[in-house]
Amino acid sequence: MTPAATSSSTAAALAAATLPGDELTPRQAERRQRILRASTALAARGGYEAVQMREVAEGADVALGTLYRYFPSKVHLLVAVMLEQLGRLHEQVGRRPPAGEDPAARVAETLTQAFHALGREPRLAEAMVRALSFADRSVSREVDEVSSLTSAIVLAAARLGEEPTAAQQAALRVIGHTWYAALLAWLSGRASPAEVRADLHTAARLLTLD
Repeated sequence: MTPAATSSSTAAALAAATLPGDELTPRQAERRQRILRASTALAARGGYEAVQMREVAEGADVALGTLYRYFPSKVHLLVAVMLEQLGRLHEQVGRRPPAGEDPAARVAETLTQAFHALGREPRLAEAMVRALSFADRSVSREVDEVSSLTSAIVLAAARLGEEPTAAQQAALRVIGHTWYAALLAWLSGRASPAEVRADLHTAARLLTLD
């Protein structure tokens, strides 16, 4: 995948999860950003339970009915917050590529840095991961976009230099699954930061296996 392709995948993911089928006007895009900022602030302060739709609407200065037109539920909203966070990470990887000597080292470095960033906002991380865990079929499109963007981040970090093989594509999926499972284990107190880092390094090595 080329840098242009990964960049377009980021843009597509971030444009989704709102007013399906509609082009956002500048005013709508600004309103959507206010909603996401309000949601992020509430989640960072109090986690999943603190994100109440009425409080989000008040914080974003929009009517409650308007909020529901953009995001039908709290889960839709927090998955969109995760997409925004992942989009920033993807852009960061493009601006400052990891310096590891091989694809596995570069992927492990990127995901470990992302984990440390989430560790600084544990309640926000908890809210986003819980939303993914609670997502039902109505959020399947947005969850697929989270998965696709996670793979794009891993692929950008790996810098394979060519189209990934079938084995590498499978490794990308497993790395994504490991990333979210490790986050969930850490947030629930079942894994230490050291164990999360070890799991991420182990999963990243799949990219170098024949």
